[in-house]
Amino acid sequence: MQRTKTRPLEDQRWSAVHNRDRNADGTFYYAVLTTGIYCRPSCAARRPLRGNVRFFASPAEAEAAGFRPCKRCKPRAADGDVAARKIAAACRAIERADTSPSLAELAQAAGLSAHHFHRLFKSVTGVTPKAFAQAERDKRLSRALRESRSVTEAIYEAGFASSGRFYAATKETLGMQPTDFRRGGEDITISFAIAPCALGLLLLAATEKGICAIFLGDTPDDLRDDLRRRFPKATLQEAPGEGTLSKLITDALMCIETPARAASLPLDIQGTAFQVQVWTALRQIPPGETATYAQIAQRIGRPKAVRAVGAACGANPVAVIIPCHRVVGSDGKLTGYRWGTDRKRALLKREQS
Repeated sequence: MQRTKTRPLEDQRWSAVHNRDRNADGTFYYAVLTTGIYCRPSCAARRPLRGNVRFFASPAEAEAAGFRPCKRCKPRAADGDVAARKIAAACRAIERADTSPSLAELAQAAGLSAHHFHRLFKSVTGVTPKAFAQAERDKRLSRALRESRSVTEAIYEAGFASSGRFYAATKETLGMQPTDFRRGGEDITISFAIAPCALGLLLLAATEKGICAIFLGDTPDDLRDDLRRRFPKATLQEAPGEGTLSKLITDALMCIETPARAASLPLDIQGTAFQVQVWTALRQIPPGETATYAQIAQRIGRPKAVRAVGAACGANPVAVIIPCHRVVGSDGKLTGYRWGTDRKRALLKREQS
């Protein structure tokens, strides 16, 4: 019988286990078939035979396959998650730096190769180092444009090396010209429509770039008021749902019935670097599954920011598409939901059935 070749990734993982590489801790876990136990790569226990080893991306996966955590290396212990601490330190370095550190600089500080660091950063935070740095710069830019005496001053405060680079990135970053942004987006036109759905009423609002809000509610007036509070200076145009807007509404309604469709919808939403991290992590929770606030905090490299994760969920402007309804309390019970716990329960029931 022809022997199947081991995949390169498994070769790398086995090498880390064989060498008890602490830098690999948190990036994967290995289980031993003969003992029924899973460990960190650096575990000091006797090395198993290669043929008895299976690899998993997380403790949850290993336990779902029937393995027990090792009492020696304690793979579930949050305080021992070296990988999460490395990535959390990298996030802080990006936030503190006037100019975003390069991938090579971040990897060197973490003691990892650039390729390994990039993969680990994305697995922990849900975004690439470049995307995280961009979101942080976007936050600085938004604040600087509001507070600085001039656009030129804001350019350099936000970390742009030149005005040319700033104006090249401005449209993608803000979705509007810098002078319009300084006026609170008052020249921006947002089209919206309200349609009945299985959860009551759904309001969908969109700019030329994509969906900027999806709200759930009981009355049209409440939904319109909610939209005005979020975009007080924008021009709001209620449409009967024609053309592109009609298709977006149809797709949004279908997401309630078929959650997997949500990933393909275009979004035009603004948030802080932290909110973007949380929202990205939420979109990675598969339909039919849930995660706790603590688990989301752990995944983005900020294990102590559980309350902040809750606040980011509450600030989510796009119901269902960014599935904050899939986040539950540490005891598995439903907690607050911006559009009501009854709707949260109904959404989860639909996805789990």
